[in-house]
Amino acid sequence: MSFLQPWLLYGLPLIALPIVIHLINQRRFQTIQWAAMMFLLAAHRMARGYSRLRQWLILLFRTLAVAGLLFAISRPLASGWLGVAGGSRADTTIILLDRSPSMQQRGGGTGDSKLESGKRQLVQALETLGSGRWVLIESTTREPHELESPRALLNLPSAGPASASADLPMMMQAAYDYIHHNRAGQTEVWICSDLRESDWTAESGRWSTLRDAFLELPQQVRFHLLAYPQPAPENVSVRVTEVRRQTTSDGAELVVSLRLSRPGVDEKTAAKVNVPIQFEVEGARSVATVELTGTYVDFKEHRIPIERTRQRGWGRVSIPADANPADDDFYFAFDNPPPRRTIVVAEDPQAQRPLQLAASVSPDPTVQCSAEAVDVDQLTTIEWDQVSLVLWQAPLPTGPAANLMKSFVDRGGQVVFLPPRNLTSDELFGMRWQSWVAENDPVAVTSWRSDEDVLARTLSGAALPVGQLEVLQYCKVSGDATPLATLAGGAPLLSRVPTEQGAVYFWATTPSPRDSSLASSGVVLYAFVQRALATGAAQLSKARQIDAGATDSESASTWVRLSEDEQGLSTESRFQRGVYSAGDRLLAVNRPVSEDNIIEVADGRVSGLFRGLDFARVDEQAGNLNALIQEIWRVFLVMMLIALVLEAALCLPKVARTAGATA
Repeated sequence: MSFLQPWLLYGLPLIALPIVIHLINQRRFQTIQWAAMMFLLAAHRMARGYSRLRQWLILLFRTLAVAGLLFAISRPLASGWLGVAGGSRADTTIILLDRSPSMQQRGGGTGDSKLESGKRQLVQALETLGSGRWVLIESTTREPHELESPRALLNLPSAGPASASADLPMMMQAAYDYIHHNRAGQTEVWICSDLRESDWTAESGRWSTLRDAFLELPQQVRFHLLAYPQPAPENVSVRVTEVRRQTTSDGAELVVSLRLSRPGVDEKTAAKVNVPIQFEVEGARSVATVELTGTYVDFKEHRIPIERTRQRGWGRVSIPADANPADDDFYFAFDNPPPRRTIVVAEDPQAQRPLQLAASVSPDPTVQCSAEAVDVDQLTTIEWDQVSLVLWQAPLPTGPAANLMKSFVDRGGQVVFLPPRNLTSDELFGMRWQSWVAENDPVAVTSWRSDEDVLARTLSGAALPVGQLEVLQYCKVSGDATPLATLAGGAPLLSRVPTEQGAVYFWATTPSPRDSSLASSGVVLYAFVQRALATGAAQLSKARQIDAGATDSESASTWVRLSEDEQGLSTESRFQRGVYSAGDRLLAVNRPVSEDNIIEVADGRVSGLFRGLDFARVDEQAGNLNALIQEIWRVFLVMMLIALVLEAALCLPKVARTAGATA
């Protein structure tokens, strides 16, 4: 049991007061032998057992009455998980609030979301516990904001739903910085989250650094996790994977591809459901029905006729409301595609020609593609704001050339490196070429990622013939990268380097005939180059699809909302889904793809993240109306009153029998 006023329990020795009074009263009288009373005492011994029992009961109930009063004024709690026993009121209470789309999942009862339930339960708990100050750190800006009271959480716009993912390590870092810089006293940190792995990144090394930093703080810091881990297995989400405008003989049309997913169901036992999909293009609506049989289904190239004169615009794809309304809509924008320009830097002519050819042949007659071969010393003369892709088969760039590549990737460009003949020790993007390996027999490709990225399946669902490639020579590469294709023996054939913007790929071989069959079996090379080129060109388009939270606040300050059905503060435009105009650009802002992942952090892993810290956790569910903290002082007052009544009843004089009763 926990107490809000535990210091009052120091008065528990007062329960001995009735016993002390009883002993004092006994010493007030001296025993004198009097013959006249000896007869009465002998008679009284016959009722001695009952009398002594009644006296002990009277003493017991008086003691219980005092104890009940002391426990009541100490404000006992029905839940002991808070760990507040023995502590005083916190000097500072910090609330880490997860506003990500997954927190909008609704439950039974009131139908409130996890976020709404969490805020309501936090308000009830924090108002009961009290604090010197309350500070909110929410998952979008991660900036500390002081609150007048916990109840401000209920109506605060910056505590409402958002479309951006959360970053719990960054929120914990913000809490530490606030405690350290403000020299806060005893601090309570309350975390309200649904434990999604994509938000917690539990395997990140940042957690151990944060844990050590909190342990070194001189003041006491307690952590309380209010978790909502319950998934919604039958929840369906929709995501637009591609949209393009193309001209037809009758006018023009939009070609929209999308994916429906429900990752919480069992692939083998999942029931078939028909999901109606509504397409809305600036007010014009159409409906199509898709059968969802497993965890996901791709709906490819749905065609929507539009006017030939409509060169650009925006739209939305919606499905019927279910457990989470945050993933039932997805916005898109369209415009005439920009020209796709590729820069090729290659020292080997036999590798340069296939690369240049793959980048210059457009898969769509309406899209213009061009590929220009340049030398390293010509890079400074290129208009990089018009380039989508760089294919680099030469020693890794250094100096100004390396800075150009970094700036290009930071802008969202795509860079592909292929090994040179003459290897150097230079390093770029954390990667370095090591040594060439020549095999007597061709090496086969044993595995590759066909579910996503540049080697994914085609629109028809067919896999790229990556397994048919033959590699005669390959170059080992070192660095932190994710393998997308692997050779027999475990050597990576294609790797992707983690970047915040853009993409960086490393091929371990070249299209030269003496190295591989990439050129002769050109399907894989062509598909790879065109996919990377399309992704890079999308960053140059005047109609872009971006993840919520991916843009800095300064560039988003001039956005104008076009989708009137969504609401939110203008200062939070970059965190809220919808369509915005930014100068001559159309921006469709949606939840990140990581929000469709329902994997949660395991219970043991959560405990490990807070190992050594004062940590407590409680699991709740959306729509729960029960308070986190329930004071039970009234129970002790009732016990005190009952004890006093029983004590009074035992103190009543015994009723003498009347003569008529003995007759």
